[in-house]
Amino acid sequence: MDTLIAQLQRQFRDYTISLYQQGFLDDQFTELKKLQDECSPDFVAEVVTLFFEDCEKLISNMARALDQTGNVDFKLVGSSVHQLKGSSSSVGAKKVKGLCVTLKDCCDSQNFEGCVRCLQQVDIEYKTLRAKLQDLFNLEQQIVQAGGRIPQVDI
Repeated sequence: MDTLIAQLQRQFRDYTISLYQQGFLDDQFTELKKLQDECSPDFVAEVVTLFFEDCEKLISNMARALDQTGNVDFKLVGSSVHQLKGSSSSVGAKKVKGLCVTLKDCCDSQNFEGCVRCLQQVDIEYKTLRAKLQDLFNLEQQIVQAGGRIPQVDI
C-alpha cells in the first residue's frame, strides 16, 4: 500500500509541475491551493467548478452575441470577456487569461473574425484545462482513498 501511495504522490507531483510548465496554470493557482486545509479539503475543486460553470455561461453569451451577423454588440462581448479574464486570473488559468486579453483587443477594434477565432480558442483551452484539472483532482482522491496525504508541490 505504501508503494501505491508513493507512486500516486509522485504522479501527482509530476502532473502538477507539467501543468505549470505547459502554461496551463500560474502562481495564482498555487495561492488558491494554500487556502485549502483539513476544514475545507475540497475548496480548490469547488472554486474551480464555479469557475468552469462561469466559463460556460460567458462563452455561450459571447457566442450568441457574435452570432448576430451584422449587428454584433462588441461592448457586450467585451464585458463578458473582461469578466472571464478576471475569473481566469483569480484561479490561475494562465492560457485562458492570455487568450482573453487577445479577445478583448479584438472586441475593442471590432474585429469580428478575430473575435470568433479567439472565442473558439478560449473554448478549446478552457475545456482542455477542465479535463486536466479533473485528472489532477482524481489523483488527489486516489491518494486520499489509499490512506495518503496530498503532497505539497513547490513550483
